[in-house]
Amino acid sequence: MAERSTAAVDVADNSGGEPLTAKADESTADGTAQAENAKGASPENTGKTDGGRDRAEAVPASPDLHSGHKLAGRYRLEECVTRLDGFSSWRAVDEKLRRAVGVHLLTADHPRARSVLAAARSSALLGDPRFVQVLDAVEENDLVYVVHEWLPDATELTALLAAGPMEAHDAYQLVSQLSQAMAAAHREGLSHLRLTPGAVLRSSTGQYRIRGLAVNAALRGITAERPLRTDTEAIGALLYAALTHRWPYGEDAHGLTGLPKELGLIAPDQVRAGVHRGLSELAMRALANDGATASRQEPPCTTPDELAKAVAAMPRVLPPEPAFAAPPAYQRTTYQQGTYGRPSSHPAAVTQPVIPPPPAPLQSRTGRVLKWTVSALLIAALGLGSWQLAEALLDRTKGSDTGVTEPSEDDKNKNDKPTPPAEPLDIAAATEFTPDGTGIKERDVGNTVDGDPGTHWVTPRYEGFANFGNLPQRKQGSGIIIDLGKVRDVSGVDVSLYRRGQTTSVSAASPEATAPSSTAEFDQTIVKRAVAGRTLKEELDEPVRTRYILIHITELPADGTGGYRGGITDISILG
Repeated sequence: MAERSTAAVDVADNSGGEPLTAKADESTADGTAQAENAKGASPENTGKTDGGRDRAEAVPASPDLHSGHKLAGRYRLEECVTRLDGFSSWRAVDEKLRRAVGVHLLTADHPRARSVLAAARSSALLGDPRFVQVLDAVEENDLVYVVHEWLPDATELTALLAAGPMEAHDAYQLVSQLSQAMAAAHREGLSHLRLTPGAVLRSSTGQYRIRGLAVNAALRGITAERPLRTDTEAIGALLYAALTHRWPYGEDAHGLTGLPKELGLIAPDQVRAGVHRGLSELAMRALANDGATASRQEPPCTTPDELAKAVAAMPRVLPPEPAFAAPPAYQRTTYQQGTYGRPSSHPAAVTQPVIPPPPAPLQSRTGRVLKWTVSALLIAALGLGSWQLAEALLDRTKGSDTGVTEPSEDDKNKNDKPTPPAEPLDIAAATEFTPDGTGIKERDVGNTVDGDPGTHWVTPRYEGFANFGNLPQRKQGSGIIIDLGKVRDVSGVDVSLYRRGQTTSVSAASPEATAPSSTAEFDQTIVKRAVAGRTLKEELDEPVRTRYILIHITELPADGTGGYRGGITDISILG
């Protein structure tokens, strides 16, 4: 059940109301996953729509398939997670690649089949790793199906919000990553229109991923007059919920209690004490786009790009200081655990011998004379010994010409010990560096950390310019981001490149960084930018502490045919 809740599509979830500018096709159901009757409509929805179409005639029944059915000879259906409004969604297995996938199914004569195919193919072309990827979109044997990634190890935002309000740093990462991702999608002409907590997943590395881009809205027939504003308000609602544990509208939705209708929309820092002031203002600027933010003297954010810039302009919210466990109780040594200086709490098992007191000091005249005589002899002996010692040291100094002290045998042995060699660190994940939101060959990134010199991550061929064809979306180049899983001491790198002549650099993010995605966040230099050969090796005098390392390529070598191409074969991080 945990796997199903984190990876299943959220197209059946319509609670909480749609954004003001998003409207569903009148032929959609009421948001609950109900089985259609033989004519394809649920019993409650057999009436006429506003357009005069009979719902049972307008929406055909969802495909009558069962577990074990195969699509295209490779996608085996396992479990139906949604059956609604003439389509069904399944957890399936790609038997060719041996991995879990998700599948949306509807009949080819469904009124939204064409729009679903178009939305899926457009989303697949985006190739942004911040979105759950569409893997296939096919019309075959009177069926239309869309295959997408399945992420069983990710956690749905609905579950995160159910646990209570988020820390300020987590909410900051949420709005930052979602606004940047949706800004990149809108630049490519794609909208979401159903950006609810069920459409957002958080991976084990803290990266947020959005599922159902364009596809979920197409399946439900949702359109919007102002898609930029619709998606911006949706991000604002998610930020509001993360800060307050309340849904910012008058109805309860997504397991959260709505705001009292008589109060209207109030700022998050007025709903709950201790809310970060800057994030509270961001939520209101994204939600209240009709002048409700005038008292804050800040303009509203009407597009994801404006919201992303507003997030970048505010002071960065740092993660909370780690809580250190109390040190263990002080342990006494064997000596300290004795009875010296304190009474024993246990009776002695063995009778201690009685030590006789020392004899009384000499008090007679003879005793005093003897005492002074002994003292004088001792003083004379000490003076004679000191004089002899000083004379010996002076003789040794005169007999030495260089004044250099020879090292002892222990020092020689210490200096002769070799420095232990650096060992490769375990790599938790590798992702493509996509500072402008679009990737190149994300599916080949794993080839750089598999230890196989015969596999590579290789760029496409670019013409005209070595800086990735001088394309606007490639102005910062590309490369690979290595995630070590936790903060480690890094003492060097050993990178095998696909071709010599690439302009590369290696840098590390600060220990506090989480999911860095821009060059500014990698502020610790390991290898300075230079034209590299077939390998890129560097051992540091002082290790750097980091979790994320960027192997950055800014210019490619000529491939001998008038174009430019490069890539990376293997990456090893030393510690």
